[in-house]
Amino acid sequence: MRIHTVVLLTSLLACPLVQGQVFQRELGDFDLKLGTTPSRSMAQGLVTPSSTGSFHGGLDLSHDSGWYIGQWSPSAGVSADLEVDSYLGFKQPFDQTLGYEVGLIHYSYPTVDTLDSQEFYGGLTLLGSRFGAALSNDPDTQNSTLFADLGGNVPFGIGISAKYTTHQLNSPVSVDNGYVSSFSDWSLKISRPWKGIDLDLIYSDSSLSGNSCSAYSGHNSECDGLVTLKMAHPFY
Repeated sequence: MRIHTVVLLTSLLACPLVQGQVFQRELGDFDLKLGTTPSRSMAQGLVTPSSTGSFHGGLDLSHDSGWYIGQWSPSAGVSADLEVDSYLGFKQPFDQTLGYEVGLIHYSYPTVDTLDSQEFYGGLTLLGSRFGAALSNDPDTQNSTLFADLGGNVPFGIGISAKYTTHQLNSPVSVDNGYVSSFSDWSLKISRPWKGIDLDLIYSDSSLSGNSCSAYSGHNSECDGLVTLKMAHPFY
């Protein structure tokens, strides 16, 4: 297992927005958000658009009935590998302690020769904790994900979340000791804000090891066990 420390100072190269990174406006029964920070954590935290480039942003339009639609680009305008994530969903609370969410995300890559993919998701909120599941059909794999965020029941302002995913390869990958047709990976994150800095301690691992890691294409940054300390601070 390796330990990495990552310090991220996120400079938002855009004009200052309301609340630092998001512009919000009510349009009748609709709520419009524009920003350089994802305004929605889809499936109650199961699927969160990642920010991979210096320029990123999107829009989100929601209705009082619970329907919402939006787009997010994690690398808008500066990367040759442009990605556009379009989503449609429905979110509804039963009361102040219980709610649910379902939806669909379409991932497209207009500037590269990569097939589009889709992801179905659903989530449940219970007493401030969030649980979810997702199914996706990436070009090379079929993925099934389970997610839990226990931030609502953890004291001292500490958030704990976990994700477990199984990956079924459309075509087995040849490795030194045979073939890999499926694998799983998982991660555990402990997070806490501190003096305007977001602190994350992340442990990730997978069912593959050694030479079999050549077939790894999961959610984690690496196949083997990895501990990462991440610190992020927005300038705006």
